[in-house]
Amino acid sequence: MNRKLLVIILILTVFGLVVLSSAGIVDGQKKFGSPYYYLTHQLLYGVIPGLVGMFILSRIDYRFWKKISLFILVGALALMIMIFMPGFGHGLKGATRWINLGVLSFQPAEILKLSLIIYLAAWFGSRDERSKKWSYGMMPFLIILAFVALLLFLQPDIGTLIIVSFISLGVYFMAGPSYKQFAGIILVLFFALSVIIVVEPYRFERLKTFWDPSADPRGASYQINQSLISIGSGGLFGVGYNNSSQKQGGFLPEVIGDSVFAIIAEELGLIGAAFTVGLFGVLCFFLITIAKNASDKFGTLLVMGINIWIMSQAFVNIAAISGLVPLTGIPLPFISYGGTAIAVLLSGMGIVFNVAKD
Repeated sequence: MNRKLLVIILILTVFGLVVLSSAGIVDGQKKFGSPYYYLTHQLLYGVIPGLVGMFILSRIDYRFWKKISLFILVGALALMIMIFMPGFGHGLKGATRWINLGVLSFQPAEILKLSLIIYLAAWFGSRDERSKKWSYGMMPFLIILAFVALLLFLQPDIGTLIIVSFISLGVYFMAGPSYKQFAGIILVLFFALSVIIVVEPYRFERLKTFWDPSADPRGASYQINQSLISIGSGGLFGVGYNNSSQKQGGFLPEVIGDSVFAIIAEELGLIGAAFTVGLFGVLCFFLITIAKNASDKFGTLLVMGINIWIMSQAFVNIAAISGLVPLTGIPLPFISYGGTAIAVLLSGMGIVFNVAKD
């Protein structure tokens, strides 16, 4: 299983670099004077550190993370708070989501995802039946999630908030909670997300464009309309690698981010899109198998938490850019541009390797 898992991870990573090389070629030349700026940056500051992290973490007994899970979460939350401190926080496009240390810039929310998985797996992995009680299960869970949600809301980063909610609910459900408590948490989260959407007009506009993409085609509906044009242009075999007219004409926004799947569908067609979805399906199967064979509950919850993280993010990204759910600005794992994201993701897979060989 280790060898098969390594192969699928390397295929996803290399495929992501190949797709990013094409997707970012026009934007890289225009903004940085280098057509391969995004590819080089992703490789040097994301993939290589991530592979090193994966190798190191694969050799550390995964039970070690259970012992220091609280410190890991506190450290991640401290980084999230640093975003709002003058001299550390770095903003872009109206959001403050990065910490800039001069020679190094990274996104703490990506570190938070893995940290939260480790903490929740450690917490629920040692509580058994007590997790069904209000004082041990629902109340502490909601307090932690509320604090994390507040930090993400203030950035704002609603896309990450959605993924964190999926992760938290998934690990909580896998731990075997009271179904009444689980249903109550879902209702609370639904109400909270509804309020978040209502208080910001642009989020409500995204919801309206989901129901009617023809409304405001040059404004709120622009990205989804252009992405659908891009996907529809690909046909069965695509227009050819690096031949996307949507990319070359500058029509499709965020080609290296949440719109990257549209570029895959346009250039590689239905075959390429299905291949991408298939890779995530195979990875999901491997992770479920490893989780089922883990020697303890902590290992099971840890691997399933990572699985939920990757699959929920991939599903929301692909579904949103295909018009199946409202746009959220969530990147595609292993493929979208983001050094911190790929580095943390590959490092997390190192923990999975250690669970698998136990």
